[in-house]
Amino acid sequence: MRYRLTFVAGVVLGYVLGTRAGRERYEQLKKSARQVAQNPAVRNTAETAAHQGREIAGKAFHAMSDKVGDHMPASVAGRVRSLRERNANGSIEDDWGTSNT
Repeated sequence: MRYRLTFVAGVVLGYVLGTRAGRERYEQLKKSARQVAQNPAVRNTAETAAHQGREIAGKAFHAMSDKVGDHMPASVAGRVRSLRERNANGSIEDDWGTSNT
């Protein structure tokens, strides 16, 4: 998903910089981009995608830690245990300071 967004941003930037339409077309594109970014449906979709990504990453992390088991260094194993305990307690905040709301 990140690569798609980067590609789309690159295409838009290339178009804006490469066009000969001038300032008026630039302002038109800027206004459209702002409207899309402020759309509640777009914001909800972005938040939902971020939440699902965190859930999937957490599941993958736990699955890998189960498979790797004793081959992990003690510091990593301790971190995994603390993450499991935190998730078992129902915390909704991740290490980046964001919430799942």
